[in-house]
Amino acid sequence: MGRALEVEFGAITPDNVEQLRKVNLACFPVQYQETFYKEVSAGKDEGLCKFAYFGGFVVGAACARVEALAEDHSKQRLYIMTLGVLAAYRGRTIGTQLIQSIMDHYEANKDGEFKDVEEIALHVQISNDDAIDFYTKRFGFVKGEMVENYYRRIDPPHCYLLYKKLR
Repeated sequence: MGRALEVEFGAITPDNVEQLRKVNLACFPVQYQETFYKEVSAGKDEGLCKFAYFGGFVVGAACARVEALAEDHSKQRLYIMTLGVLAAYRGRTIGTQLIQSIMDHYEANKDGEFKDVEEIALHVQISNDDAIDFYTKRFGFVKGEMVENYYRRIDPPHCYLLYKKLR
């Protein structure tokens, strides 16, 4: 692991959303639909979707949303859609800073905007041990059920639901 890099955060907007597309293409084995980019760039909550900048350049991004819990629609969760850091900047705490900033945003708003949010969760491909370790060891997420055939165009197609109770 290299030395930690202090990053600055910035909003994802319609004017810079193409940078998010480039980060995602460089980081993920799947391509996201245009609707994903429209949803993220139209979002008004910069605390959930953001770029990480180092030296004025985008080096990573995180995108999360609030969604209803499947088992109880009166409760919600923060769902991490993507967390990507460019390969040359991995191992320098940028991903940690991005996730921590989302957690801090939740903490600052848990009695208001996020009063119904019970947990934070994401899906991780079963073969992605680095990501599983990142979330479970660094942030205390629990490896939940395996979801078969979650991914359509990558192998293996299965994933785990990782989650952390917030209340």
